[in-house]
Amino acid sequence: MLTGLLGNLALVSYFAKKRETEAVIVQTLGVISTYVVILQLAMAESMPFPQFVATSAVVGAGLVLNLLNYIGWLPETLWLLWEDFTTVGGLTVLPQVMWSTFVPVIPSSILPGIICGSLAVAAVAMARMGKLSEGGTKFVGSLSGWTATLLFMWMPVAQMWTNYLNPSNIEGLSAFSMLLSMIGNALMIPRSVFIRDLMWYVLFQPIHFSNPSTTA
Repeated sequence: MLTGLLGNLALVSYFAKKRETEAVIVQTLGVISTYVVILQLAMAESMPFPQFVATSAVVGAGLVLNLLNYIGWLPETLWLLWEDFTTVGGLTVLPQVMWSTFVPVIPSSILPGIICGSLAVAAVAMARMGKLSEGGTKFVGSLSGWTATLLFMWMPVAQMWTNYLNPSNIEGLSAFSMLLSMIGNALMIPRSVFIRDLMWYVLFQPIHFSNPSTTA
């Protein structure tokens, strides 16, 4: 749930920067719906309170900053700081999630997140200090959106692996919810093709097969 929430939040920033209103609305609704589920988990005491508070702070700050940036009221410096935060966060979480998917087949470790997070901090710092070429700076700037997209693409893999290890989990999946998700995502594909946005096109391809709300 938290990875899906981070992915939604990062993509809100990506699409808000491009002024893609429809995509911003879709991703914002994803943030809100996922947060509601997390709120329910916190109320049921299934989620540690400090973790819930931290999540709430990030979600609240992210939505407010994106709204202010969308309407042109946010200073450029604050927006760059938020972009750097989502870049480092995404590059820290993505490899850690990919590694954790296959535990206990592989040993549990936080090294993937630490290593990739450290590299992300270094890359962002170099980009802000002008130590990278123009192409390198643009690449670093696009990482937050791509890591968010890859987080969504990894969800079906994680779900399929979980189903393989614990077939009983399949009973908790809603075929109707996944069908609605597939239809909604498919309707977004023509827009991504029309504006020739590769990231948007890739994003709405894989998440037909798994929806975070169905795996809570």
